[in-house]
Amino acid sequence: MSWGAAAWLMLGGSTVLLFLGLPVAFSFLVINLVGALLFLGGEAGLTQIVRNSVVSVASFSLTPIPLFILMGELLFHTGLAVKVIDGVERLIRQVPGRLAVVAVVAGTVFSAISGSTIATTAMLGSLMLPVMLARGYHPTMATGPLMAIGAVDMLIPPSALTVLLGSLSGISISKLLIGGVVPGLLLSLAFIVYIIVRVKLNPRLAPASAFTEYQGWEKLRPFFQYVLPLVSIFVVVVASMSAGWATPTESAAIGALFTMMLALAYRALTPQNLLKALRGTAAISGMILFIIVGATTFSQILSFSGVSNGLVEIIAGLGLPPGAVIAAMMLLLIFLGLFVEQVSMMMITLPIYMPLVQKFGVDPVWFGVMFLICMQLGLLLPPHGLLLMTMKGVSPPEVRMSHIFRAVVPYLAMSIVLLALVFFVPAVALWLPKVLV
Repeated sequence: MSWGAAAWLMLGGSTVLLFLGLPVAFSFLVINLVGALLFLGGEAGLTQIVRNSVVSVASFSLTPIPLFILMGELLFHTGLAVKVIDGVERLIRQVPGRLAVVAVVAGTVFSAISGSTIATTAMLGSLMLPVMLARGYHPTMATGPLMAIGAVDMLIPPSALTVLLGSLSGISISKLLIGGVVPGLLLSLAFIVYIIVRVKLNPRLAPASAFTEYQGWEKLRPFFQYVLPLVSIFVVVVASMSAGWATPTESAAIGALFTMMLALAYRALTPQNLLKALRGTAAISGMILFIIVGATTFSQILSFSGVSNGLVEIIAGLGLPPGAVIAAMMLLLIFLGLFVEQVSMMMITLPIYMPLVQKFGVDPVWFGVMFLICMQLGLLLPPHGLLLMTMKGVSPPEVRMSHIFRAVVPYLAMSIVLLALVFFVPAVALWLPKVLV
């Protein structure tokens, strides 16, 4: 079979199965079984799949995934995340769209101590959305910031998907984690500016309401009591990686242990909360690791059948400059984000993308940060964006799907501007890793 026919079978077949609604892991398992029979020698190929399955999930580099997820689950189930929101809210004075600004700032802080994007959105949505709607916020102004800042969670470490991207692509996980910090903070700042300007132009979107103005120590107490100690988790994780004291896996373990110790110190960690956190961690981690099992064999079959080399040679033979090729890659990722979720995007594209990145001599960290931004866009793109579905799930009935779709548009535009900024000014993504790692 020619490599072209193999490409249609493997890439096209997996995409069709995903569009038909088959879960990601099973979609790639089916295609891998077909590919192993055709390209890896029948029964010997099936044996190879079993070997790949063991090797792929036994990788030490994947250990941060459950540890980062555990950090977020602990904060969510112990209620410490609520304390963070209260501490941030007391510090922010009365500004246009104050509650939306509080949501963005609190979400940014929570992103720095949680490895789960969905957990951030679900937590902020369930806690802050009813309050914002009760105070007269328009549904688009109430839901937009909550979804947008949930997506920023992917850029700011700790991030389970960043670890997965680094593991599947061979990009330095520590540099990739740190490379997302500056773009993530820039995006959060852009969201705050947009909210203030938008509400100033149209105050009816977020009517001003009375709020308790705390003075002196009462204003600062929750910040020093809860926010600062919890943000120190982020500092510990990043500092231990950047100083070379610990690998990303060891840093994740330190972060998870530190989170558990803080929960114990606050007397928030009960056996019931711990069990809920462990169950949530096992469910999410198991799903991700099962998907990784399919990713390794899928990449191997693409390479063995000649698909990877064939596509790379065709693209390289077009004579396009590296910048144009990278731009086309990003556009394809954004397009895929309309239909498939983030792990599927990685599995479909990385076997083709990474050989091109190596062939053109592109900085892998710069490429990886742009890949993360495109995946962050995919979380927010209608109609199947994961965070759109999460927000609808925690919203009251008066918030319609049309509100959610309209709410996310300006934040998508700002994310695209950030992608362009990183593309034309690579230092935005590369400066901090070069300084710290």
